[in-house]
Amino acid sequence: MTLQYLDFDYCEDEHGYGTFEAMASVPAARLTVLQAEIALVLDWAHATFPHQRAPLEEGGEWDYLLQGQQEWTVPETLAYDELTRRFSSQPGSAGPPRHTVTLALSGSAQFCQAFRQRFGV
Repeated sequence: MTLQYLDFDYCEDEHGYGTFEAMASVPAARLTVLQAEIALVLDWAHATFPHQRAPLEEGGEWDYLLQGQQEWTVPETLAYDELTRRFSSQPGSAGPPRHTVTLALSGSAQFCQAFRQRFGV
């Protein structure tokens, strides 16, 4: 499975630990596909580095943080009155929610190298 939603950025700290971070925002109809991608990444990490997930500062080989939120948008019609030099706005109806998920994986140099090889990051 090729990653379609998770586009990872990478940074490294002074201790040689790396962090891959991706954020994706999808409508409800695509949430299960995004979750399948996240599961693919996490299943790979658990299988490739079994029983080694723990905070890096406690000796872990890798760790992750997964966060999500739902967001609703409300379109707004804006107008500017040049005589009063003021704006007015008229909100529309709320649209369907979007699901935004952030996944950050941190790990040792060995973990990061294996992650790059597996996912082409």
